[in-house]
Amino acid sequence: MRLLLRWLISAVTLMLIAYYLPGIVVASFYAALVAALILGLLNALVRPILLLLTLPVNIITLGLFTFVVNALVFWLAATIAKGFYVDGFWPAFWGALIMWLVGWVVSGLLKKN
Repeated sequence: MRLLLRWLISAVTLMLIAYYLPGIVVASFYAALVAALILGLLNALVRPILLLLTLPVNIITLGLFTFVVNALVFWLAATIAKGFYVDGFWPAFWGALIMWLVGWVVSGLLKKN
């Protein structure tokens, strides 16, 4: 149940990001659902591999390079999902940062006691 709720919240967050942030376009709520699903799968499967490969750079930058990896995964999700477009790196960076913040808050709220 919590997984479906997180998925819906991610899709709504993507819609809000597209509304407020120039450079990100989501065609419909269905496209946001598909994009949120693809983004979740990429974060679970591809992101750990990218973080492992970029570990030396991540150590040198004291973890700040993780934001770049998140932006690249966000941008990759936009290339895969139809109806979800990102115009460049900086919109991907800000979109990924907002998605991370919302995910962090939602995880805190849905945490089991």
